[in-house]
Amino acid sequence: MKVRDAMVKAPVILSADATITAVANAMDRASVGAVVVVEAGRPVGIITDRDLVVRALARRLPFDGRADAVMTPDPICVDADDELHEVTFVFADHPVRRVPVLERGAVVGMVTLDDLVVRLAGDLHAATKCVNAQLRGANREAPLPAWR
Repeated sequence: MKVRDAMVKAPVILSADATITAVANAMDRASVGAVVVVEAGRPVGIITDRDLVVRALARRLPFDGRADAVMTPDPICVDADDELHEVTFVFADHPVRRVPVLERGAVVGMVTLDDLVVRLAGDLHAATKCVNAQLRGANREAPLPAWR
C-alpha cells in the first residue's frame, strides 16, 4: 500500500504571511490539527495545534502575527508513492505525529500517526479473523490477507 492510499483528509495549506488567526480558523474549519506552510508551492514549515498554544498563546504573540513566527521550519515529508510501512520508521525516528505528503515537490496530503494506527489495526483485525477461522478448523484453506 502506498502513502497516498492512507491519506484521509485534504491538506490545509497556507502561506507564511497568513495570520495566526487565519491558521487557527483554517484548522477549525477543516477539523485538522496541522497546516502546511508553503512558499512558491513548496513546503517550508508546519504548524500544529500545539504550536499555536506553546508558541503563540503562551508567548502572547499578537493574533495578527505571521504564521512563520510559530511554524516548525523544514518539515519532514514523505512522497505519495512511498510504501506506507516506511512511514512507520519516520514516526519512530522523529518526534512528529503528522507528515506532509508530496508529489513532485508539491503538498498533496497529510498522513498522521493516527491514520497509520487505524489502518494497521484494521489490517491486523482482518488477519486475526483468518487465523481464528483456521485455528477453529472452519476453513483450513483460507488464505491470510495480503499486506496492502
